[in-house]
Amino acid sequence: MDNYVSKVSHKVVLAVLACSLLVIASCGGKSTATLNKDKPLVFFNRQPSDPTTGAIDMTTMNWNDKTYYVGFDAAGGGAVQGELIMDFLAKADASIDRNGDGVLGYVLCIGDVGHNDSKARTEGIRRALGTWANSTDPGVVQNGTITIAGKTLKVVELEGKAMTGTDGSTWNANAATEAMGGWATKFADQIDMVVSNNDGMAMGCLQASNYPAGVPIFGYDANADAIEAIGNGKLSGTVSQNVDAQATATLQVLRNLLDGLTGEDVYTKGISVADKYGNKITAPVQYWADVKAVMAENSGVNAENWQNYSGGSRDMGIKQTQADKKKVLLTIYNSADNFLSSSYVPALKYYAPLLNIDLTIVQGDGQNESSCLDRFTNLNNFDAFAVNMVKTNSGADYTGKLKY
Repeated sequence: MDNYVSKVSHKVVLAVLACSLLVIASCGGKSTATLNKDKPLVFFNRQPSDPTTGAIDMTTMNWNDKTYYVGFDAAGGGAVQGELIMDFLAKADASIDRNGDGVLGYVLCIGDVGHNDSKARTEGIRRALGTWANSTDPGVVQNGTITIAGKTLKVVELEGKAMTGTDGSTWNANAATEAMGGWATKFADQIDMVVSNNDGMAMGCLQASNYPAGVPIFGYDANADAIEAIGNGKLSGTVSQNVDAQATATLQVLRNLLDGLTGEDVYTKGISVADKYGNKITAPVQYWADVKAVMAENSGVNAENWQNYSGGSRDMGIKQTQADKKKVLLTIYNSADNFLSSSYVPALKYYAPLLNIDLTIVQGDGQNESSCLDRFTNLNNFDAFAVNMVKTNSGADYTGKLKY
C-alpha cells in the first residue's frame, strides 16, 4: 500500500512540474504578471497636495509613468462662482439690502480649510466681492464695496465658517443647517446673501427652519437637487464642474494606459480627440503637463440656463468599446459626500461598462484615511487603480501599498 501511495505521489509531482514547465515555456521563460507598482494609477477629485500650502505633491504624481490626476480647474471654478454672484447682483435692485443699512452682508459656508478646491472657491468669492485679504481662512477678510441700482453699498462677510460634522467629516450639510440656524438668529436681517463652497452645504442651509425667505443663496457642483432648486426659485445659482467629463476622463485615462497607449495619447485619445472607437468627451477638457492633470472646465448655472443641466443627460460622445475587459479598484473618500454619491459615482457606473471596465468601488467615512486604506486590498486582483483620498496629503499611503 505504501509503495502504491509513493508511486501516485511521484506521478502527481511530475505532473505539476510538467505543467509548470509548460507555463514557463509558453511565456518565454518569464512571468507576465504586472507588479502593482507598475500598474496605472489615477487620482481624481481630490488632488494630491499639501493641505496648508496647496503645493501639488509631485512625489506622488511621479510614482510611476502611469500616474495621473483627473479633476477640474479649481481656480477657474472659483472665478466662475464669483462671476455668477456678480452677474446676479448686477441685476438686483435696492431691496437686496434687506434692512437698508447700506451694507451688503453675507455669510460663507467653507467646505474644508485645507482643501485646494475649497480654498479656490473661497478666494473666488472674496475677490469678486472685494472682501479678499490674501487668505482663505475663516474671518480673515476686509470690507468691499459694490454699486447696486445706483447705490454704493459696503460689502461685509458677517461670518465664514468651516462646516465640520460631529464625526469630524468636512463639507458637512448637517453642520451647514445648524450654522445657518445660528446665523439667522445672530444676524437676522443683516444677512442679505448666503454663499457656499458646494451644493450640499447650500441645500443644508435651506433646511434651516428659520432660513430668511427670499435671501439669495449660491452653491457649487450642479447636483441634481440643486438644479431642481434653481428651477423652483429656491437656489440662486451653482457651478457645474462637468461631472460627466471628469468621470469619463478618469476611466478613459485608465483605459488608454491599460491598452498600452503612451505619450500624449494617454490624455487625449477618447478625451479631447476621438479614439479608434469614435469616443470623444463633448465638454472642454485640458491637460496640464506640469502637474500631470486632466482638467474639465466649469460653467455657471442660474435661472436662465438651469434647464440645460437638468434631466441627468449623459455624454452621447461616449460609445461602447470592444477593448478587453479590465478590473479597476476605485476608492471614494466619503460615502456621504453629496456630490460624489449623487453625481460622480452614478456617472462612473454609467461610463465604466461602455469602456469595458469592471469597477470595484470602496467608500470611506470622510474622516479617517484608514476607512479607505483598509479596503484598498487584494491589489493583485486588479489591473489598475483610481484613488479619491480622505486627506489630500495621503498619496504616499496608497503608493506605499503598491510597492510590490
